[in-house]
Amino acid sequence: MAKNVFFDIAIKKASGVLGKKGRLVMLLSKLAMKLRTVNWKDIKTGEVKENFFTLGRLLKAYALGHYREIPWKPLLLLTAAVIYFVNPIDFLPDWIPGIGLTDDIGILMSVFTSFSSEINKFIAWEKSRIFTS
Repeated sequence: MAKNVFFDIAIKKASGVLGKKGRLVMLLSKLAMKLRTVNWKDIKTGEVKENFFTLGRLLKAYALGHYREIPWKPLLLLTAAVIYFVNPIDFLPDWIPGIGLTDDIGILMSVFTSFSSEINKFIAWEKSRIFTS
């Protein structure tokens, strides 16, 4: 991943967020609000949207204590990706038409690719709960 001072700040904030359930829940509410404001028609791939929603479900399951099978480093970086996404001021400010979310999507896809095995484990866990409920 290329050096990005804003993502480095998000990583530092993520460790504080993960240590407090209330902070993580607040972050998830900010994520939900931001996901509703994104014009998904401008995003070329539906995979990005699904990745953000998957990430939200994973962090919610973690916050509620339902899913704890994820190592600290992926959890930290995935949380940092959410912090980066919800913060409107970053490497490319979100208000710039056409390109404002490019860096946010790049961060998300990079982190998702790096920890795809952990994401897949969560998705499998999630599906197993649906069938056992």
